Amino acid sequence: MPKRKLQEVADGIFMEPVPITAGEEVKLKYKGPLAQSGTQALYLRTGYGSGDWEGVQDIKMRKARDGSWAASLVVDDASRLNFCFHDGADNWDNNNGFNWSYEIHDGSLDGH
Repeated sequence: MPKRKLQEVADGIFMEPVPITAGEEVKLKYKGPLAQSGTQALYLRTGYGSGDWEGVQDIKMRKARDGSWAASLVVDDASRLNFCFHDGADNWDNNNGFNWSYEIHDGSLDGH
């Protein structure tokens, strides 16, 4: 199977696979403002749901040679994946308070 390429889903944010299917590993790469600030640590905050986030977790990201930061997670909920980024020192990139949010596909093929 050929390696899938990370797709830019927002300015400076890359993800694969797109669309997201429940049970799959999702890889994220971040090149946004916090990556360019010289921070020594970066975290991906994730949660699920359409309202208040459930299953919230912080995942420590790894810094790459190109200055980007990367993390991955297995999507274990079939609702909606929400995420943002922070440096652990109360500096956030949260899409101007809107965060990033993606529907999760349940893997079924409707009508088949």
